[in-house]
Amino acid sequence: MVEVGQLLVAAGSPATGLDVLRLSDLRRRLPPALLTRPLLAPCHVLMLFTAGRGRHAIDFVDYGCRPSTLLWGRPGQVHQFGTEPGLDANVLLFTPELLPAPDGPGDPLRGLLRDPFAPVSWLPTGEDEEAIISEFTQLATDRERYAAGEGVPVELLRHQLAVLVVRVAALAGASATRWAGDAVLTRFHRELAASFAVTRRVEDYAERLGVSVRTLTRACLAATGRSAKQVIDARVALEAKRLLACGDDPVAAIGRRLGFGEPTNFGRFFVRETGLTPGEFRSALVTEITARPTSG
Repeated sequence: MVEVGQLLVAAGSPATGLDVLRLSDLRRRLPPALLTRPLLAPCHVLMLFTAGRGRHAIDFVDYGCRPSTLLWGRPGQVHQFGTEPGLDANVLLFTPELLPAPDGPGDPLRGLLRDPFAPVSWLPTGEDEEAIISEFTQLATDRERYAAGEGVPVELLRHQLAVLVVRVAALAGASATRWAGDAVLTRFHRELAASFAVTRRVEDYAERLGVSVRTLTRACLAATGRSAKQVIDARVALEAKRLLACGDDPVAAIGRRLGFGEPTNFGRFFVRETGLTPGEFRSALVTEITARPTSG
């Protein structure tokens, strides 16, 4: 399985767990064809686009990119980089350990940091845009000074990163509050991340959380517009897509890894959730990769 963090020597470095670079630099470091492949990121990836127009996909959802577009991919999400000539961005990679733990269920960072369905894309303007550009620039400068041994403490980098992330949370506004504000939903997402390959029954999750099925379903509907069962199935389907896209394991093995005893059951589930068989999904990715131009 190809990971962004394995491709960048500096990414997730033991010293800081943080790296800042340009998308154009990333293209120069890597074989041109590599960035057309789906890449799994084991770290947070914040991208502030600075030039050109194109697209970037996170977990198989395309986002249009132009100057000022801000994208945030979380650990475990799959990236598909745009190859349009002239498309460039500041890319910030950081490990989860660099940020302080959210204070409580009402902390807007909780949803943005931990929820696989949290907001991904923003287009800041005015003073918000200027502040985020400034934070990116200062963080990149001090990261270079730290690497050069100029006496910049790691604590300063941590603080600057926290300020930048809080600014992004402020951009999310009501969306962040919607995703982070319900304690039941927060606990459900944590339990789901740990157990989606073990059980897909709403009753099991409700029991583990100590709430009724009705309460859990109501919390999911209020926050996401989906029932608890739909949230569970969407999470399993998303993981299936990640495994199919970023690895070479047989479809049957992926099904077993996700808790399906029979390949036919996994196939029916995947078709129901995506409209494609697992094999068709893989073939479509290959066709897309082959059709996309590479940029040097």
